[in-house]
Amino acid sequence: MNILITGGAGFIGSRLAARLHKHGHRITILDNLSRQVHGDNPEFSADLQKIADCIEGDVCDRILLADLVKHQEVIIHFAAETGTGQSMYAIQHYEHVNIAGTSVLLDILVNEGLGSVRKLVVASSRAVYGEGQYRCSTHGVVYPQARKPELMSVGQFEPICPLCNSIVAVEPTSEEAPFAPTSFYGLTKQVQEQMVLMFANALKIDGIALRYQNVYGPGQSLSNPYTGLLAVFSNLVRKNQDLNVFEDGNESRDFVYIDDVVEATASCVDEKIKGTWTFNVGSGVRTSVLEVAKAVINYFGANAKVNISGDFRVGDIRHNMADISSLKALTGFSPRWSFDDGLHQFLDWASKQDAVDAGFEGSMKELADRGLLGVKKP
Repeated sequence: MNILITGGAGFIGSRLAARLHKHGHRITILDNLSRQVHGDNPEFSADLQKIADCIEGDVCDRILLADLVKHQEVIIHFAAETGTGQSMYAIQHYEHVNIAGTSVLLDILVNEGLGSVRKLVVASSRAVYGEGQYRCSTHGVVYPQARKPELMSVGQFEPICPLCNSIVAVEPTSEEAPFAPTSFYGLTKQVQEQMVLMFANALKIDGIALRYQNVYGPGQSLSNPYTGLLAVFSNLVRKNQDLNVFEDGNESRDFVYIDDVVEATASCVDEKIKGTWTFNVGSGVRTSVLEVAKAVINYFGANAKVNISGDFRVGDIRHNMADISSLKALTGFSPRWSFDDGLHQFLDWASKQDAVDAGFEGSMKELADRGLLGVKKP
């Protein structure tokens, strides 16, 4: 098949391109080679240019995009800005790239014709859920609202039941959970996936939204301070700097290894997957940030300390664990990588890269200056 991947030079897109090319598909990539993601001298890698027709350009460039869409059978829409913290102040930019960029693509398909396009796949995010699914001992399954800064500032970090205000226990979040994003990034991903699925239905083509959890692995950007907890920690530890862990360190994430993400995505490109679907893509296991910090320090044998600061970011969630049963039932996908094994693969790779100053402290100042970084009261 002829497949267009917008944002295809990124972490997930480039590896998906290699996987699809290996299985006989013809790949075209559109990417603006953002310096925040690709560094100061961005370019398409030689390996990527061998397997794909690589085009540098903006997804909002209608003329360019309309030309690329011609003769494609599948469009995988990865082009987006990522990062919950940055989205809370770079509002217009996130709207322009994530929402306007998607609207340009769909407008082309509606008004200039589908051509041979028969499937749209969009990269969504678990951020659309906000806190996601929990269980209250009194009221059963509940979906907590965004945590209140005034509670977090006194060390109350766990979500509470929206009905009785008692502490609730995290459960795997299924695709049936309601939309409740707590960051503007999450809101843009919600709109993106709703747009794609709406117009896939209207145009009578297949549409799939993939809600990625916390993707990690070799090759992810080490220079972007707004995404990638592992990248930030590995940079700091290799420069013998202490780690500032937010909240109480017990906040947790569903870390899913890049190879599993690629296989899950490729399974949805398969011609046998018909209709419109929304799937979680994760490991189904959660790991605390404190565990991650200690594991990175231990791997490098560093003297760095873990400082549990009690600080918090407005828009962050507390826990994250995906229910991946729907994806498994339809495609047969099952994660192969444990977090321990995947972490060692990532750190083995990171140890061979230069430790960079990715501007993490600067990104925290950006949040603090806008009142989006909270501090625990004494």
